[in-house]
Amino acid sequence: MYVAVDGYPCVRLLNLSGEIGCANPGLNKVVAPIIKLKDVKDLVQPHTILVTADEMEGFFSRVSNDLSFASQIGGVLVESGSSFQQKFKGLSPDKMFPQAQFSPYENVEYKWNPAASSIMWKAYNFPVYLLSESGILAVQQILSKKEMKHKTYTSNVAEFNMVMETTKAGTHNSEACLQEGTCLPLGGYSVWSSLPPINVSSSNNRKPVVLTVASMDSASFFRDKSFGADSPISGMVALLGAVDALSRVDGFSNLKKQLIFLVLTGETWGYLGSRRFIHELDLHSEAVAGLSDTPIETVLEIGSVGKGLSGGMNTFFAHKTRVSSITNMTLDALKIAQDSLASKNIKILSADTTNPGIPPSSLMAFMKKNPQTSAVVLEDFDAKFVNKFYHSHLDDLSNINSSSVVAAASVVARTLYILANDSKDTSNSALGSIHVNASFVEELLACLLSCEPGLSCNLVKDYISPTNTCPGNYAGVILGEPSSKPYLGYVSDVSRFLWNLLADKTSVQKRNTASVCSKGACSKSDEVCIKAESNKEGTCVVSTTRYVPAYSTRLKYDDGAWTILPQNTSDSMGMVDPVWTESNWNTIRVHVYTVQHSVYDNAVLVAGITVTTLAYIGILVAKSFITKILKQD
Repeated sequence: MYVAVDGYPCVRLLNLSGEIGCANPGLNKVVAPIIKLKDVKDLVQPHTILVTADEMEGFFSRVSNDLSFASQIGGVLVESGSSFQQKFKGLSPDKMFPQAQFSPYENVEYKWNPAASSIMWKAYNFPVYLLSESGILAVQQILSKKEMKHKTYTSNVAEFNMVMETTKAGTHNSEACLQEGTCLPLGGYSVWSSLPPINVSSSNNRKPVVLTVASMDSASFFRDKSFGADSPISGMVALLGAVDALSRVDGFSNLKKQLIFLVLTGETWGYLGSRRFIHELDLHSEAVAGLSDTPIETVLEIGSVGKGLSGGMNTFFAHKTRVSSITNMTLDALKIAQDSLASKNIKILSADTTNPGIPPSSLMAFMKKNPQTSAVVLEDFDAKFVNKFYHSHLDDLSNINSSSVVAAASVVARTLYILANDSKDTSNSALGSIHVNASFVEELLACLLSCEPGLSCNLVKDYISPTNTCPGNYAGVILGEPSSKPYLGYVSDVSRFLWNLLADKTSVQKRNTASVCSKGACSKSDEVCIKAESNKEGTCVVSTTRYVPAYSTRLKYDDGAWTILPQNTSDSMGMVDPVWTESNWNTIRVHVYTVQHSVYDNAVLVAGITVTTLAYIGILVAKSFITKILKQD
C-alpha cells in the first residue's frame, strides 16, 4: 500500500552566510528503506532512519561528527509524543545563549539554556520529518506487517517529496535566493493596542507611556510544530489575561499614564518584531501613529511564566535592565501587586545580581537602541531556563501549568494599574477589584497551544475565520508589500485574532452607539472594525489597535522584490543581523510503502530466462527425436 504519512517537516532556512535546516539533496524524491536507529550497524546504502525523540539529539550530533555515517542517511523519521517528555532530562535544539550576537553585554558565553544541543542551527542534506500520532501508527503498522510475514524479498521504504527551491536553484544564502526569488524573508505582523484609546488627531496632553511587551512566535527543529508553550506563549497569554482584567476597570482616561500593549512576532529570528517596531517609531510611520511622539517611560516584558508553580507557590523573577528610579518604581509596583494578592501564593523575587544581565528577550533590542532604557522582564527562572524543552517541539501545553499563567496575569494587571495610576496606595478599592478570569486564560491556552480544539475554538471563531486548526506559532514568512494596513490574507491566524481581541478589549464602551461595518471599514477615523471575518457584518469600536510589519531592518521591498540594504553603522543590531529567509517549495509529502528487493526481481528474471532457455532446448530435442521416429530426416 502507498500510505500518506502525516507530520511536520524540517525545512531549509538561509541567512547571509549560509544555510540551516533540511532539504532533499537533489531535485527528485528520496526513496530509502526504513530501519530503526537501534538496528543500524554497517549501512551499505542510504536508509531512512527511524529515530525516537530521546535518540534525536545524539543522532544529529553523530551525523555532524561522522561524515561516513551521514553519507548513508537517505532521510529521517522522528517518533515523538507527550510520553517522551518524562523519559529524559531535556531536549532543546537551540544554543546555550540564544541569539547571543544581539546581547547588550559582553558575557555571551553565559549558559542561559543548559539543555541546549544547537542541532537546529546546522544544515542537513537529507529530509527530516516529525511524525504525527497517526503518522507513527502508519509507520509502525507497515513495519509490523514485515516482521509478521518474515519475508526477505521485500523492503519498507519512505518516499520524501521535500525539494526546496533554493536547493533546486543552487542559491545557498539569503542574498542569492532573494535575488533569484527562491525564498522569502522571515517575519509577519506584530500587534499593538492602547488603553484607553489615543486621540491621534490631538498631540496635547500626551501621557508618559508604560509599554507592556510579549512575543507570539516560537521555533523548533520542525517548522509547524513550534507551540512554544512556556517560551513565549505563556507570557503572551498572561498579557492577554491582564488586558481582559483591566478592560473591566472604569476610569482609565483619568489615570496619569498611558498603557500600551505590544505583542511581537519574529523575535526568534533576530528580534525582527522589536527592532522593526523601534525603527517605525524613528520613522514616525503610520503603523505607530499616536505613539511615536510620546515618551516611553518604562517597559515591562512578560517572558516565560508557565512554570512558576512549585510547592504550591507561584514564583517569578524580575530581571532589570539597569538601576534607576523608574526601574525601582516598576519593582515597587510588582511588590505592591504581590502583597495585594497575598491569598494567591504569589512571590516576586529580584533576579540574582551575579547574572550577566537580562536573559534573551525583546528588551535586548530596546537596550541596544537606548542603553538607558528602564525596563523589567518577568520570568519563571532566575539564573538559567527552567524550561528544559526551550524551542523544542515538546514545549507544548503539557509543559506548563495554567495556574502559573493566571498568577502572572494577576500580578501584571495590578502592576500596570499601579504604574498607570502612579500611586502606591494599596488601599485603592479599584486595585482590589482587578481580577483575572482564570477560565478565559485556560481557554486561550487550549486555543493557542493545542490542535483540539485549537483555532477552531469558540473564542477564536468569535473574532476571525481561521485558516488552520492547529496553531503553529512559527513566525512564517512575510508576503507581499509590508503595510500597517495589510491584506488580511497575508496575516497569520494568531496575529489577526490578537488584533481583533485587543481592539475589542481596549475599546471605549459606548452603549447603543455601535455601528456595523460590512466591508471591514468604519466611517470614523478613531474606529476600527472587529469580528468582520467571523460575522457577515463586523462592529465598529473606538480603539487604537494596529498592525506593525515585522521584518529585518536590512531589507527593503520595492517593485515586488526584496533587496538587502548596505550595513548601517548606526544600527548595531543590523550590523549582526543574519537576515533570515525561508526556502520556497511546491509540495511537502511523505509516503511509506513496501517494495520488492532488486535481488529478488533479478532472481525471477534469471529463473524466467533459464526456464525459457531450457524449454527451447527441450523443444529442439523433442522435435529431433520425433523426426527420427517418423523417419522423415
